[in-house]
Amino acid sequence: MAEVWKPEPELLASLDAAVPQILASQKENGQFGEEPWVCGDQNVIFPLATAWHLGESRFHGDEEVLAAIVRGGDALIDAQDEQGKWTFLKKDYSEWGQIYMPWTYSRWIRAYQLVQEAMQGDTRARWDEALLMGFDGISRTCLAHVHNIPAHHAMALFCAGTVFARDDWCAQSRAFMAKVAQAQSPQGWWPEHNGPVVAYNFVYSDSLGIYYGMSGDEAVLPALERAAAYHASLTYPDGSTVETVDGRNPYHGGVHDGNPGFSHTAAGRGYLAQQHRLLLAEGSGFASDYAASLLLYGGRGEAVETAAGKERHVFRMGDEATAVRNGPWFICLSAFVVDFPQNRWGQDRQNFVSVFHDRAGLVVGGGNTKLQPLWSCFTVGDKALMSHTPGDEDPDFDVPEGLIHVPDELSYDSGEDGGRLRLRYGEETCSIDARVASETELTLVYTATGNSGLPVDGHVTLMPHLDGEVRFASGKTVALGDSKAEWAGEAWMQHAGWRLHLPPGSRVVWPALPHNPYRKAGDSTIEEARLVVVLPFSAEVDRHELRLSVA
Repeated sequence: MAEVWKPEPELLASLDAAVPQILASQKENGQFGEEPWVCGDQNVIFPLATAWHLGESRFHGDEEVLAAIVRGGDALIDAQDEQGKWTFLKKDYSEWGQIYMPWTYSRWIRAYQLVQEAMQGDTRARWDEALLMGFDGISRTCLAHVHNIPAHHAMALFCAGTVFARDDWCAQSRAFMAKVAQAQSPQGWWPEHNGPVVAYNFVYSDSLGIYYGMSGDEAVLPALERAAAYHASLTYPDGSTVETVDGRNPYHGGVHDGNPGFSHTAAGRGYLAQQHRLLLAEGSGFASDYAASLLLYGGRGEAVETAAGKERHVFRMGDEATAVRNGPWFICLSAFVVDFPQNRWGQDRQNFVSVFHDRAGLVVGGGNTKLQPLWSCFTVGDKALMSHTPGDEDPDFDVPEGLIHVPDELSYDSGEDGGRLRLRYGEETCSIDARVASETELTLVYTATGNSGLPVDGHVTLMPHLDGEVRFASGKTVALGDSKAEWAGEAWMQHAGWRLHLPPGSRVVWPALPHNPYRKAGDSTIEEARLVVVLPFSAEVDRHELRLSVA
């Protein structure tokens, strides 16, 4: 019998548990959080309003909570400019201009929908004026094209249209959400930077799911179904999101908790059931904002098992990617080749293999970046031609002549024991074969031609654990710190519960730092680095085999 999922009691318990902490974080001026204050600090008025609204909550109708909500909204009004925008300030003090911050406006209007009838006349009139100004600007200027931020704006605009009896806003939202659903690929992802962006795909699903919860517009359900199937197949067994197909964000560990969009389909509810089991097993509970959204806009019903929850499963996303579950292994191969992105946000699609084991977590992979050829599966030419200059806020992201670090062509095939990638870099033909040998062993075979006369290197990117040492066959044991290091001539290396047997001629490099687009200067920390095995190819050496074993 299929599992039936419905919002767990722990959602309400997590929401109620968060309320006293949120209240304690509010200052006299109504602002929440720590300095520097950013408009997003006020997002907590939404979970406060949800707890105040829900009859099952122990804070239902609580006057202290209502007063905190009012002060929180007043602080947003005080910070608005003459157009209703806020300064996009981040906690690192970097400023990104004026914006109708979508995440804040959506929570402000949803909170207002819940508490407006209990607000005093003068305060309510002030909120009306400020919210109408903001959503008038959003309606006029923020829905020009389909993207994750406009999708979130459109969801909030539907709520505003409902609150203020603006049928035109509701109609505008409905029409835009239809465009959002139509823009989705048949495989369940929304294209950004010419391919999937996994983390932001959740934003689309969240926006559509909350919109559906408010509107009942069944036209968006097929898109929610496809998105759920996509994420249910591209989530590792520990609940973290597969990064291999992502054109914007590298790997981030931890259980991804989903959103209301998943709760309206069987595949999505299976995903939620898996993720919630993992979260509750950690004892971490649920974030208050997440709990509030699911309690207000979530569905319930039959749930089907995810790919990671099965012992054997092969998922093929057309010609673009495959995920193989051969318990306890999980392998993903990406075959996305896109135009080279010229902006900081779209990453170079350069790393196409990830290997996960239930006991060791993610071992090989880690995703894509810019200005770092050591993250590429292969390079042809001089890697020294590409690097990030510390402090450079406007670097040249173009491909330097004399280096190829992104393939021209890419394809895959896969089966229950793994898969193979075929890649072409200019004149060179390369391949990567990842095959499960047993529950504790997997082989990686890298091959490359030497047609161009240029240096050809393969790279195996490994996920580091900074709290654990790396041990080598020679007996050398090292800690992964800030210092640059390179090791050669080792038969194997061991780290974080796995051992990788290294081929002759290989060397290990630390740290391979990425370019972080979310920092203006692109700087990254040692926690974002990769440990890289470099595999040199030559006229005499066209094949390297590595054996990965897990204790």
